[in-house]
Amino acid sequence: MKKTLNALLIIDIGIILFCFLSGNREWLINSQVGFITSSLVMFASIISYRNMVKSRVESGIVVAEDNRDTIEKIEDPYDIFTEHEEDKDKPFEEVVKEEKENLKKNRRSVWQVTKDSKAALSFYRLGAYGLLIFGFFYLNNNEILHIASYMFALAVPPVIVVTMLMREK
Repeated sequence: MKKTLNALLIIDIGIILFCFLSGNREWLINSQVGFITSSLVMFASIISYRNMVKSRVESGIVVAEDNRDTIEKIEDPYDIFTEHEEDKDKPFEEVVKEEKENLKKNRRSVWQVTKDSKAALSFYRLGAYGLLIFGFFYLNNNEILHIASYMFALAVPPVIVVTMLMREK
């Protein structure tokens, strides 16, 4: 997290220097509003998901591990095409009934869905997205919105965060 923050600061200083050297004040304002709000959204997301994972670990909720690889999960998300040894002797109707019962057992309640949506609806993220929207409208209403510099600044923090996270693994 500290390395990511340092990388973001270094890139932001580079953007500021570029804007000062180019002498365009609108680029500086747009890039800083976009960069800061996008960085806040990224950190708010990381913090809210980290808190959600911690609370799940503390309460003992652990997602079952699946031995299938990622491509197999995408191609066969419900594990339909995998042949199970115990199902070979049963008639097809029984297998279908058992699978329907398993799906009913695995349904998630409204309470479980709201627990999972806490990370998406955390105050951190909502506040960061509110600042992002407020910044956009501020720039637009004051007629200083420069879309190219604003969109560039919005895109840089996610790329940096993903790059730093991939380097850690």
